[in-house]
Amino acid sequence: MTQRLFFDCDTGIDDSVALLYLLARADVDLVGIASTAGNVPVDVVTTNNLAWLELCGRPEVPVHVGPAAPLVAELMTTEDTHGPLGVGHATLPTPTSTPSHLDAPDAWIEASRTHDGELVGLVTGPLTSLATAIRRDPALPARLHRLVIMGGAFHTHGNTTPTSEWNVAVDPEAAAEVFAAFGTDGAPEPIVCALDLTEQVVLTPGHVVRLSAAAGSSPLERPDPGDERGLRSVADNEIIRHLTDALRFYFEFHHDHDEGYIAHLHDPFAAMVALNPDLVTTIPARVDVELVGTLTRGMTVADERWMSPLGPNARIATATDLDAVFHDLIETIGAFVRNLRHAPA
Repeated sequence: MTQRLFFDCDTGIDDSVALLYLLARADVDLVGIASTAGNVPVDVVTTNNLAWLELCGRPEVPVHVGPAAPLVAELMTTEDTHGPLGVGHATLPTPTSTPSHLDAPDAWIEASRTHDGELVGLVTGPLTSLATAIRRDPALPARLHRLVIMGGAFHTHGNTTPTSEWNVAVDPEAAAEVFAAFGTDGAPEPIVCALDLTEQVVLTPGHVVRLSAAAGSSPLERPDPGDERGLRSVADNEIIRHLTDALRFYFEFHHDHDEGYIAHLHDPFAAMVALNPDLVTTIPARVDVELVGTLTRGMTVADERWMSPLGPNARIATATDLDAVFHDLIETIGAFVRNLRHAPA
């Protein structure tokens, strides 16, 4: 059965992998993409989304531009993690298509009205666009079939501050408003894929070898920590070449921060959960965001023991089958890229 999905992202290396996975799924109707400022500024996010869509032969998918800044805070970006253009060492072709005239918040509203009760929402960046949409149309949450959010850290460290995860840290007010809007009045409880679980989704060079092989790309990509910094791929498959250049930057970033020559695939994992919630075990919780703490601004707080009279407004993903995750990710993207390469022009 076809699932209609609206994707809100701040593309981003792992957002790029998530987008490729969504495009690779034949059972997904990607009704729109919201470009939200985060990893890089919103114009760069938009360009990356348009470029990936053209590379994958899907320029008809509308790309909507979100706000240029968070609701309250000044925008912070993280080019040190994702590269100056958000895609690591990759140099994507300049897209010929242009973004939709409809901005990202209004696109959220329109998609939820057009597909009332069946739309799956997926957010892998800051929640600015969705929060703005809910401000314009408070009934929006109740029209969603499901919402999956990549963000937060509950029983682990943050990755931006000691207590805050990146997507929430960029726009804590937006995150607080979104969580407050769900769990009541018929709105579904979002599934939250937080660092507690997504940092277990560890991509290794071996996975890149497997992906290159699944795509029929030559020569096989074999990233190694001994490689010259910034080494560029010579793969004959264009998508694998760009993807490897992006992932190599991600490996280098994690290696520089003493995490190993690996990469955390936060966003592709959330995309997989959006399409198959049974992939994860979840627990109900009341989730809120600290907005004023001197040391804890942007911290996600989960009431898992009902200390508050308020009921749950989210389900936190706590466990998954990592082998199954990587098998699906590699086989799905690999087959898509292989078939795309041999498709008639």
